[in-house]
Amino acid sequence: MKLMTGLLAAILLLAGAGASHAVVRIGEDRGGRIGTYVDKYQDLRSSGQSVIIDGLCASACTIVLGAVPHDKICVTSHATLGFHAAWDFGANGHAVTNSEATQMLYSMYPAAVKRWIAARGGLTPHMLFLQGRQLQAMYRPCYLDAQEASTARTPASLGHDAGPEGRANARWRPSSGKDRVRAER
Repeated sequence: MKLMTGLLAAILLLAGAGASHAVVRIGEDRGGRIGTYVDKYQDLRSSGQSVIIDGLCASACTIVLGAVPHDKICVTSHATLGFHAAWDFGANGHAVTNSEATQMLYSMYPAAVKRWIAARGGLTPHMLFLQGRQLQAMYRPCYLDAQEASTARTPASLGHDAGPEGRANARWRPSSGKDRVRAER
């Protein structure tokens, strides 16, 4: 009986430890309906999970920047954020900018992202891409490549697999601000 109780306690402890270090990887997400992403990212925020942006995160996907705490987000050298004005289908079936939804979307972004967007003319129907050094100046870099992680000058890796959609043998480890990865794009 004591053995079973001990085994059950160990399983529960391990299950809780795994959940507290869960990581969500975003890559090649072109966005969609704003409401869907608001709900998705509010659930993500509530879960306490960390987010790795490792590829394209465009349109409504960028709501993650305002929904998830800044310290729970890191970006890889492959990360690219794409911003544009919100739109609806007009009477003739063509895309028409929705000013109210665009303002709501813009209001969700952190101050540094708002300044970057404003310096480029604001949210318009044309996509603005934030990547490389400019993005890594706003968000801490993270490492998915095992070799990159082993050569960095930061504390030991958390050692959690990136998950089924992650890279083979990938490990996630947030970086300190001192050892930024250079992203030439």
